[in-house]
This record gives sequence, C-alpha cells and structure tokens, in this order.
Amino acid sequence: MFFRMLAKAFTVGFKGKILLIVTIAFGASLATAMLNVSLDVGDQMNRELKTYGANLQVIPKMDALPAEIDGVDFNPLADREFIDEQELPKIKTIFWAYNIVAFTPYLEASANLDKMNHPVAVVGTWFNKDLDLPTGEQINTGIRQLKTWWQVEGEWVKDDDSNTALVGTALAGKLGLSPGQILEVNIETGGVSKSLPLKVTGILSGGGTDDDKIFVSLSTLQQTTGLAGKVGRVEVSALTTPENELARRASLNPERLSAKDYETWYCTAYVSAIAYQIEKALPGSEAKVIRQVAESEGMILTKIQLLMFILTAAALISSGLGISGLMTTKVLERSKEIGLMKALGAQSSEVLLLFVMEAVISGIAGGLIGYGAGLGFAHIIDRTVFDTSLTFKGLVLPLVLLLSVLLTLAGSFSAMRMVIRLQPANVMRGGR
Repeated sequence: MFFRMLAKAFTVGFKGKILLIVTIAFGASLATAMLNVSLDVGDQMNRELKTYGANLQVIPKMDALPAEIDGVDFNPLADREFIDEQELPKIKTIFWAYNIVAFTPYLEASANLDKMNHPVAVVGTWFNKDLDLPTGEQINTGIRQLKTWWQVEGEWVKDDDSNTALVGTALAGKLGLSPGQILEVNIETGGVSKSLPLKVTGILSGGGTDDDKIFVSLSTLQQTTGLAGKVGRVEVSALTTPENELARRASLNPERLSAKDYETWYCTAYVSAIAYQIEKALPGSEAKVIRQVAESEGMILTKIQLLMFILTAAALISSGLGISGLMTTKVLERSKEIGLMKALGAQSSEVLLLFVMEAVISGIAGGLIGYGAGLGFAHIIDRTVFDTSLTFKGLVLPLVLLLSVLLTLAGSFSAMRMVIRLQPANVMRGGR
C-alpha cells in the first residue's frame, strides 16, 4: 500500500513534481559545475599564473652577497660560488617533481661595449633545452617555457648555437641594432678582457631590466668565462598550494615540526616544501621563495575559490527557498488526503515517511538532471576561461546527489512540520 501511494503521489499533480525537480536541478547544475571546476581550479589557475614568471630562485648557499646595479652584477666571477649544471636534472626527481612546470639556469657576466659608457649584463641560459632526467625520462625546459610573455623580433637563439645572441629592445635601440648584425662585447674574466663577437638573431621585448641585457646560450658564456658546467642561479616555476599557518611555521624551521605536521607539510605542495626538497636534491644550494609571486598566487586562488563558494551557496539557497514554497503548496493541496490517512489510523510518522520518500526521490531525480546540465556548464567554463577540456571527476556525482537530497529535505522542513501538526478533525470540516 505504501508504495502504491508513493507511486500515485508522482502521477497526481505531475506538473508540480516536474517544477520541483527542475528547481532541484537548477541548484544541482551549478553545484556540479563549481565542484568540477574548483577541483581543478588550483592547478588551472597555477598554470595560468606560471606564465608570469618563476616563484623560486635557487642560488649557491655559500655565494657572496650580490652586488647588482640596474640589472648588472658587479660581483667578480672569481669570487663566486656556483651550482653544477649536471646536477640540475635532480630538480625533477623531488617528491613534487610533476609540479615543477619549468626551470632554467643563468650565468651572468658584465661586458663593455664601444658605444656604451657603462657595463651591460650578458646572460647565459637555456632557451629550449631537451634534458635527460636520472629517471630515464626526457623533458623540455628553458627560458622560453619560463617566460612565455617574451616577444622576439627575428629568431630565437638555439641552445647549441655559439656566438649568437638576443638583445633587449631598450639596449638594441641605444645601439641601433637589428637582427643579423654583429655585436662585439668585451667580457672581464679573471682580470682579462675577452672579446666575444655575437651575431644578433633577434630583438627581445621582455619588460623590466631584461630589455637592457644580452642573452646568449649558456655554453657560449661558460666557454668565454672559463666556467664550463657552472651556473650562477636557477629560476624555478612550480605549481603550489596557498600557504597556511603550518607552512609558515615550516618555512622558519621544518626540523621543529612534529612528525605528523612534518609529513603533512612535506606531502603538500606548499612553495616552502618544494623549496626544501630542491635544497635536499641540490646539496650546497639555497632555494629562495620569490614572495611577491608566491603570495599573489595564494591570494588570487583563495579569492577565486571564495567567489565560487559564494555563487554556489547563493544558487543553493535560491533553490532551497523554491523547494520550500513548492513543498508547502503540495501539503496544502493534499491536506484532505493527509487528514483522511490520519483519520483511518495512519501515524504522523508514517505520513511523514511518505513525504520524505517523495523528497528523496525528487532530490535524486533533480540531482541527476542537474549533474548532466552542470557538466555542460563546467565544459563551457573550462573551454572559455582555461582553454582546456573538461576532466570528469568521479567524486562529483555522489556529492551532487547527496547535496540534492539534503537540499530537498532542508527545503521541505516547513512542509514536514505542517504534516505533523495537521489535525484530521480540522481538515475534515474545512480548517487547517
């Protein structure tokens, strides 16, 4: 009898049930879209923000204090400590190796030019390096992956090129240079000035001090300065999680953390944890967090996630209010039926169970429809905002169904109270 009455409840007043299910589906669709996007938003936004530069810089731990003016390092190369270039692939062997998006080394020297009355920075780096890892894998990294906003008029320098260069647009303007011309630079190394003729392959527009520098392949500057296999610093771009109180404590001294806190911190992609792991992979190095970049990333991610939460909460509240109105109307419409059931001996709990089951079934039906619509919304968001394809998350469907059922029950609360308080005598004589 119970199931016959439950089935009849969905056939009688069919339009009202459809409206209820559509209302539930509205909230469920937005919840589905936001859950799918939010589970990826950290990595998606991190990848977008990584186009704006590195958030870690690795330097030799015992290096002398830098003496840099207007982007030119005046610290003599002879007094410097260096990192071995052959050690750099170890950066991609740390626990969070897959979070390392790109990295590139730098070796800098100051040079004198005939038409300039002050030294100019010459920077050796990887441009588009194919790198063999200790794991047997091969990756492609370099400054082209690290600084994707750079614009080059002409051609990029290749890593196996010798005596070719990119010249910053500001410096090229002062010297009247264009692609194809030869530039003679004199580099001071070991107390001796070495002449280095460079063919300008392209004019670089990178912004900031980069526009006043000359960029050559790392091997070219290593050979010129007699520092084969040495680099001065490494910039690393890594996908990170916004830091919290645990990460801030760990950044002061990870050794003081309890074993549980240490494991949690180490196994979370905090920028401080990644920096710590890089230092362990490259003994004698110090990984410094570029705070402006790392903190900005954390703030942006937190605000975006908060915005998504507010939008989802607003949609669910709206749906809940709609459900409440519809369920209350249904109880009023069926008050005589409820009164008759109670008059025939049905307990309030039994009548209430009937309405609870209706709410649960409606919630599941609305959740399934909303889930399908939400996947479409999530696909549109991923395509238009992040230019990526939607990644299906198996966890989202049960969460959405549970949320839809709970939302329906919460919206039905006032109607359920009416069912309990409704008296058969009042209903039978036309009252409430």
